[in-house]
Amino acid sequence: MAGVASGLCVPVLAVAGGTASGKSTLAEALALHHPDTVGLIHLDDFYVSAQDPLRGVRTLSATGAETLDWNHPGSIDATAVTAAIDAAAGSGRHRLVVVEGLFALTLPAVAARAAWRVYVDTPDDIRLARKILRKIEVQRQDPIVSLRNYLAHGRESHAEYVAPSRDRADLVLDGTAAEPELLDAVRWLVGPALGEPARPAAVPV
Repeated sequence: MAGVASGLCVPVLAVAGGTASGKSTLAEALALHHPDTVGLIHLDDFYVSAQDPLRGVRTLSATGAETLDWNHPGSIDATAVTAAIDAAAGSGRHRLVVVEGLFALTLPAVAARAAWRVYVDTPDDIRLARKILRKIEVQRQDPIVSLRNYLAHGRESHAEYVAPSRDRADLVLDGTAAEPELLDAVRWLVGPALGEPARPAAVPV
């Protein structure tokens, strides 16, 4: 268990996957079912400020404006992530700390602290459809912008920075499976940390 070997007080579960793969939903479900024992950290909360000209990676949006590259691990404040993981693991309030995000298995600081690594593998077309629906329904964004950004750099960034991390996972899950099945699979993996017996995962890819 790498997280324990790294000196953390409680183990860390890293959950990665592409945009709209279902990783956040899975991690949140695990925390919801174990509110008194699971601490949850979202890597999306650790992007550098879009207005900071000195940090992060920039890209050109389909709108023509320069913007922070949300699909590049260099846009995450790795120092802040490390501090947050260590603080949660050493707080005495959790039995398991879950870190979820695109780069949960890509960032060395996270991977080195993870006792278990999960990758949610969802077909690209399904992920893209989910993302576009979310952009329309939640953010009211023109889908043309999302599609052009995906074709311009989102697809390549996923292939370069996210998809390869699948090979680092202890457990690869089918992101099209029902949430209860995915939740059960992860709970079986981390059972010892939650006081439950470990069993083989039910929905591997």
